Amino acid sequence: MQKGLDLKAKENEFRELKEFIDSKRDTKGILMQTLHKAQEIFGYLPEEVQKFISIETGMPMAEIYGVATFYTQFTLTPKGEHTIGVCLGTACYVKNAQLVLDKLIKELGINVGETTEDGLFTLDATRCLGCCGLAPVMMIDDEVYGKLEPKDIPDILNKYRK
Repeated sequence: MQKGLDLKAKENEFRELKEFIDSKRDTKGILMQTLHKAQEIFGYLPEEVQKFISIETGMPMAEIYGVATFYTQFTLTPKGEHTIGVCLGTACYVKNAQLVLDKLIKELGINVGETTEDGLFTLDATRCLGCCGLAPVMMIDDEVYGKLEPKDIPDILNKYRK
């Protein structure tokens, strides 16, 4: 179960977001800009941040939540320190990317879209990483790993575990 955001500990972040909103108050499309800025500041868009945006902009919570959940670049849950994206596009899929993904799920103890309890990894499935010649492929942050086999996964993950 996810805990709520510690409002007192994030006082400076809320101040920064308020200053941003104040600077854009008369700007068309303020909601998208504000959601991007809030996610940049907080790393995600928890309910407390959405409520703050609602109060500061005068927009209904339903509208803010609707936009935050419609666009895939926004997330309502915290992401891990490292984001793992496994390509499940056609080239990777036919070269057994699902087996690589299954191994990651087993090794990390999480499902796609989840973050490990220690906050180190978030696991995502993607459609194409543009590296079809290296299929199957995954990315961890900005690092590409190609021609993967499930047996490669533990050693790769260990490079990110400190």
